[in-house]
Amino acid sequence: MAEKTEQQAGKTIHAGGEWLEAASGATREIIDPADALPFAVVAEGDEKDTDIAVAAARAAFDGSDGGDGRGSAGVRGEGAWPRTPVAERAALLRRVADLLLRDRERLGLLESRDAGKTVEEGRVDIDCVADAFRYFADLVAAEAPGRVVDAGTPDVHSVVVHEPVGVCALITPWNYPLLQASWKIAPALAAGNTFVVKPSEITPLTTIALIELLVEAGLPAGVANIVTGPGHTVGARLAEHPDVDLVSFTGGLVSGTKVAQAAAVTVKKVALELGGKNPNVVFADACATEEGFDTAVDQALNAAFIHSGQVCSAGSRLIVEETVRERFVAELARRAAKIRLGRGTEDGVECGPLVSEQQRARTESYVAGALAEGAVLRSGGRRPEPSATLPATGYFYEPTVLDQCHREMTVVREEVFGPVLTVETFRTEDEAVALANDTEYGLAGAVWTTDAGRARRVAGRLRHGTVWINDFHPYLPQAEWGGFGKSGVGRELGPSGLAEYREAKHVYQNLAPGPVRWFTG
Repeated sequence: MAEKTEQQAGKTIHAGGEWLEAASGATREIIDPADALPFAVVAEGDEKDTDIAVAAARAAFDGSDGGDGRGSAGVRGEGAWPRTPVAERAALLRRVADLLLRDRERLGLLESRDAGKTVEEGRVDIDCVADAFRYFADLVAAEAPGRVVDAGTPDVHSVVVHEPVGVCALITPWNYPLLQASWKIAPALAAGNTFVVKPSEITPLTTIALIELLVEAGLPAGVANIVTGPGHTVGARLAEHPDVDLVSFTGGLVSGTKVAQAAAVTVKKVALELGGKNPNVVFADACATEEGFDTAVDQALNAAFIHSGQVCSAGSRLIVEETVRERFVAELARRAAKIRLGRGTEDGVECGPLVSEQQRARTESYVAGALAEGAVLRSGGRRPEPSATLPATGYFYEPTVLDQCHREMTVVREEVFGPVLTVETFRTEDEAVALANDTEYGLAGAVWTTDAGRARRVAGRLRHGTVWINDFHPYLPQAEWGGFGKSGVGRELGPSGLAEYREAKHVYQNLAPGPVRWFTG
């Protein structure tokens, strides 16, 4: 059975500065996907717990007593945190970054056990989380107090200033629990908001740990709140709640659509990051040398199989020029078959399990459907044989390469979110671009070529929010992240990521007021 600490035994809801059990007393076991055994217990919150957390966030933002979410003394935006000077808010975010690095090993291990990724991936995630907190601290601290607008006369002082939106509902996914939470929490705090975060019910542990670090860093009570529980209760209530001013959701298209529909009733701000079906376009000239060929194959593996393909920006569609296709796919399949699977906490493991039995079954269904539609299996396509490092109960699935795919196949159109790579071919640059853009999503894509002109042309024509040239997967906290089409609405990271959590206000001051005389009576 799971080892229980006080919080793991059920006190994982944080509202108004207190750690609480679920109002119903319900709990949920958190499963290690490497062996399907429980190793922690958290509260299973519901609508009532959500209302308590929102009321705490509302009270902290408005400076009220919290009795009804506003209180007799509450005035919107006059709580302690929104009125905290920007320099002090930035300093707190930097303290959080320091605490994250202090606890890097503990948090990296926790992320590995929770989500199934390797410990090294978990450590990298913690570094990226710290970078995000530092970036938004620096961004908000360096800003001018307002943008002066030239009114065309010295008798008017006109300025555009930015204020926090208010209470933010932050709904995060299971694949990068802490990283995705930080992309929302850091800018929300930098802008002066309060928030309620709902992590995925199957991977909540590092988000709970982050709330603990925010408290340790000195964040006032009620600013940071967390409700652990499922989407159909906690997430749905957050999206529709009349005292929530913004909802930011990262997850699947179906759930994201429901969030947008629920949020529309109260006309709150909405930001959605809904995944992608991302092309990795390889031109033959990129493979003209042995070094170029090796790099392109290596990067295609990384694009598709990092974290078992459970990445919204995974390069799951390899689109390769026909003249190099056979050699490229043969080497890709050979290397994919040699990827070392196992428990993410073990040395030498390169790829961990899928996050759940449901996710593995979903992956198996897509592969079976692709083979029925005519795809050719080049590697993987099955559960690995159990071993000392591969428990039979774990949710493992071999990295899979499907050749001779085409756009009409379901596996090419829909997001699998598993270790499955499909291969399509092209003959011309126009055909490559058409294939890459032939998706209802538009999150990310890459082009591999040694022709600088072609690289710029293709990158300019790809309808995706991030385009890599001769690389795959890197991101910068300074650069916006988000997609076109059904990949979502809004952006995370960069200046636009901060702007999502703000309202713009135009303040116009007439320095020489006088009568207008529009009316003569």
